[in-house]
Amino acid sequence: MRIRILLADDQALLRQGFRLVLSASPDMEVVGEAGDGEQAIAQTRMLRPDVVLMDVRMPGMDGIAATRRIVADSPAAKVIILTTYGIDEYAFSALHAGASGFLLKDVHPVDLLAGIRAVASGDAVIAPSVTRLLLDTFAHQLTAPADADHALDALTEREREVFLLIASGLSNAEIAAELVLSEATAKTHVSRILSKLGLRDRVQAVILAYESGITRPAS
Repeated sequence: MRIRILLADDQALLRQGFRLVLSASPDMEVVGEAGDGEQAIAQTRMLRPDVVLMDVRMPGMDGIAATRRIVADSPAAKVIILTTYGIDEYAFSALHAGASGFLLKDVHPVDLLAGIRAVASGDAVIAPSVTRLLLDTFAHQLTAPADADHALDALTEREREVFLLIASGLSNAEIAAELVLSEATAKTHVSRILSKLGLRDRVQAVILAYESGITRPAS
């Protein structure tokens, strides 16, 4: 089955460029376009894309607010934020709003396709270690949810150990090496943890670790 993609950007020329790149890939299909945040929300509800490529700055409702609504209303859709800059407050806000990652607008086509495939398969398009760098910079803006600690209580001792390693930015292979497990076992632990905590991907696990106070910003 092809990955269904919605393009949300107020620049028609940019949408056309992305459409040309994505349509050339046999495993992808552009199912719709939106010129602002409200349209992106409406199109996501109607078309049910697998991935939304979302611009940050759009007239009316911006991409961050639209992402927050889409994550809440259409949880099956994964959002990748398109930004002109790299690690900045927009990227932080997008991740905190529930985006599965971000890409620069001048991303190489190969990296764009790889990022979309990663997010569609349930992974994130940004390394947790980069997320930690973002959070170290902007952690003062986080507000811990009231049930953060309660959610973590659902984890077994081993799962909590794995959770801490996820929060440190380790890959499945690195977690396996750290705990002397097979990589398949580490992957199973990670999947079970994300499911128990109701998290979309590893990036959201890093954010929860900061919100709950388990991980603290670098001094």
